Amino acid sequence: MDNYTTDAFTGYDFSVSENQQMVGQMAKDFAEKHIKPHVMEWDEAQHFPAELFKKLGELGMMSVFVPEEYGGSGFGYFEYVTVITEIAKVCGSIGLSVAAHNSLCTGHILAFGSEEQKHKWLPKLATAEWLGAWGLTEANTGSDAMGMNTTAVLDGDHYIVNGSKNWITHGKSGGVAVVMVRTGEKGDSKGISTLVIERGTPGFNAGKKENKLGMRASETTEMIFDNCRVPKENLLGKEGEGFKQAMKVLDGGRISIAALSLGIAKGAFEAAVAYAKERHQFGQPIANFQGISFKLADMATEIEAAELLIMQAADLKNKHLPVTKQSAMAKYFASEVAVRTATEAVQIFGGYGYTKDFPVEKFYRDAKLCTIGEGTSEIQKIVISREVLR
Repeated sequence: MDNYTTDAFTGYDFSVSENQQMVGQMAKDFAEKHIKPHVMEWDEAQHFPAELFKKLGELGMMSVFVPEEYGGSGFGYFEYVTVITEIAKVCGSIGLSVAAHNSLCTGHILAFGSEEQKHKWLPKLATAEWLGAWGLTEANTGSDAMGMNTTAVLDGDHYIVNGSKNWITHGKSGGVAVVMVRTGEKGDSKGISTLVIERGTPGFNAGKKENKLGMRASETTEMIFDNCRVPKENLLGKEGEGFKQAMKVLDGGRISIAALSLGIAKGAFEAAVAYAKERHQFGQPIANFQGISFKLADMATEIEAAELLIMQAADLKNKHLPVTKQSAMAKYFASEVAVRTATEAVQIFGGYGYTKDFPVEKFYRDAKLCTIGEGTSEIQKIVISREVLR
């Protein structure tokens, strides 16, 4: 065990707090009442239910770890993981949008904004009056973020932004976007800066909406910048700090995707357990057959292991300790567990699992994104191995 986690490891307490219970029950009740009846309708139509997030904002779930002074709930990462997991058990798409809003856009401003910037943007994000978008990825620069082509050139009191960002959650509906731009040489990690760009700024438009395999009710679009003039006071931190900021934000973001994965895995697992008890073949429930029961045993074990990794990372995040390795491990393992669990759930359902009349085919489609978004599984292995070999 490496030197910076040894002391922390002996002090973990994963007992569920009163806050977690309260927040978890609230998220569960909300998902059952406001999300579950519409899951397949939204998925089929690729409908993004923007108004739903204002209801979540009223309950404090769009600002889980934003301090109360900025209009947030003021909770920690345990409560945050609980919220994402409970929502994703019902619908991965809504869980993804809640995660992206909280950890990326809102989290970036909270971590690196000035007091003036925090008071300007966080209250509107906290209530979901404004949804948040976060722009790092481009068409030709996915994992290779330092090769980005979107530029920002200072012209008096404004930056002139040109370029585009791809695969952006809330790229069309977001009221504000945190955008990484190139202010220096391509390939130079110190040549990237961060700007906050409000919707309605001339030259800032939404492009193509992606037609996706899964997570279809979570909006994913291009963001296009055409001579977009952004006030220089919208710079987060200093010029050249954007890449370093983004990597720190992704450390927290990976906990989000891990929690999203956990929710999807739990949703698929619970559906599989219920079906295995109800479905009879050869005069008995299929759960009685070792071929099925062993699948469920493997699923249950991997889900518990994933949850422990996530809680370890959340605990370190709460304590403001280094979390790069643990968040990458949690994201990598939990996302792969979500895919395996959803795959086995479809198998347990048999032919019914392949139809849209039962929930597991959607878990199966949604799960795959978790191994790609906010750093692919391969990128997580690079991060983990660097930390291990450091």
